[in-house]
Amino acid sequence: MPIPKKVSAYLKKANKQFEAVTHKTVYTAYDLAHTLRTDLKAIAKALVIKTDKAYLIAVVPASARVDLKKLKTALGVKKISIPDEKVMVKVFNVKPGAITAFGKLHDVETIVDKSLLKAKDVILQAGSFTDSVRMKAKDFIELEQARLANFAQKASYKTPKVKPRKKVAKKK
Repeated sequence: MPIPKKVSAYLKKANKQFEAVTHKTVYTAYDLAHTLRTDLKAIAKALVIKTDKAYLIAVVPASARVDLKKLKTALGVKKISIPDEKVMVKVFNVKPGAITAFGKLHDVETIVDKSLLKAKDVILQAGSFTDSVRMKAKDFIELEQARLANFAQKASYKTPKVKPRKKVAKKK
C-alpha cells in the first residue's frame, strides 16, 4: 500500500525529495527501527501536544523522549500536556497512533528538537502503520517551517540487534 495520497500530494507540491518506504505493520518507532534495521536516531517520532493556546506536533528522534518542562519553556505557554488518543480521531481525523510529523497537513505548528538535525536523513510516519517517508532532515524542517528548540530528553532506548538473515543455499 502506498503512502496516503494526502501526504504524497503535499510532498510533491512542496517539491521536496522523498522516498516512500513500505514495511510490515508497526505501531511504535522502536518497532519501525527494528523492521527497517535503522538506528533510532534516524526515526522521527511525532507527538500531539496540547497547550493552553493550541495543539501542535512535537518531533524528536525515536531515541529520545519529550521533556514537557523544556517544551513548555520553549513554547512560552502556561499549560502543556499530551492528550489521549481520542483527540487524534476527533481533532486531527486520523487513526490513533497514525499521526504524521507534517503539522501543516493538520493545520498546526510543528516544533522539532534540534538533535534531529544530527541525522542526515530521517524516517517519518506517513499516516499509516505500513508506510513511512524518508527525507533529508533539513528538508523536513524547511518544509514545515518548524520551530527548532531543545526539548528532548535522553532515553534508554537502544536499537534492537537484528540477527543477520540466513543465506539459503541455491540448488544446482
